[in-house]
Amino acid sequence: MSTSTLEKQAVRTRRPRRTEGSRRSNLFVYAIAAVVVAVTLGPVLYGVLSGFRTNTDLSRNPSGWPEVFTLANYTNILTGDRFWGYAFNSTMIALITTAIVVVTGIMAAYPLARYQFRLREPLYMVFVLGLLFPVAVAVIPLFIMITNDLGWGDTWWGVALPQAAFALPTTVIIMRPFLAALPKELEEAALIDGASRIGFFWRILLPLSGPGMVTVGVLAFVGSWNAYLLPLLLLRDDTMKTLPLGVADFSTRYASDMVGIFAYTSLAMIPALVFFLALQNRIVNGLQGAVKG
Repeated sequence: MSTSTLEKQAVRTRRPRRTEGSRRSNLFVYAIAAVVVAVTLGPVLYGVLSGFRTNTDLSRNPSGWPEVFTLANYTNILTGDRFWGYAFNSTMIALITTAIVVVTGIMAAYPLARYQFRLREPLYMVFVLGLLFPVAVAVIPLFIMITNDLGWGDTWWGVALPQAAFALPTTVIIMRPFLAALPKELEEAALIDGASRIGFFWRILLPLSGPGMVTVGVLAFVGSWNAYLLPLLLLRDDTMKTLPLGVADFSTRYASDMVGIFAYTSLAMIPALVFFLALQNRIVNGLQGAVKG
């Protein structure tokens, strides 16, 4: 018998055998995962499929499979005069919010992660406590300040700035351990080569922080896209409203058109869903880097 054969047999002998208990444990885990997936995706699939039905079909058999698929509900919304305006406003506000969050977040997390100074931990605790500050508590002062004092009511910036402020604590908490994990020898070598601290930040640290920046950027974009309370108070002009407000207006004006509401809701959530699914691997990598740091 050859040496390689003996080695394979030894490896096979050392490999632990699956017991009946481990199989049952795996089946239990798969069953729990299946239930979670069904509970998560069930309402989404129901809404999308209901958008292909007629109101008569939906009222006759709400939980059944559609008798006839129709595209009329989706085409009526897509060819309407308001949907694309709402989508454009949501896109611009989400992009502005994401840009502010990424730029200011990494600039705030950089000194908290890389430098030792007296108020470092108290400043970091301010961002941590920011997670406990609900949006609903601040909406009235924000409305007065943005609308009356700054005159930014019914503008993209008037909504994007407070949304970015509320997303900043999460960004700093994710980016701080991510930046702290970068080797200090890298910064020392850059300083020896003549780079300033700002040059190290822009030329070396930012490119290395790509996964973390993508993670916080996606979270900020999706959060801004789905935001409802702040746009509701700060955007009164119909031409400046976002998609969540458009869904609410549509459901108010056409309360009896349930399939139209389902179609409108499905179309409103598709961009954020596609954006999140396309970058989910980068989100996981960024969060793993933050946890390891």
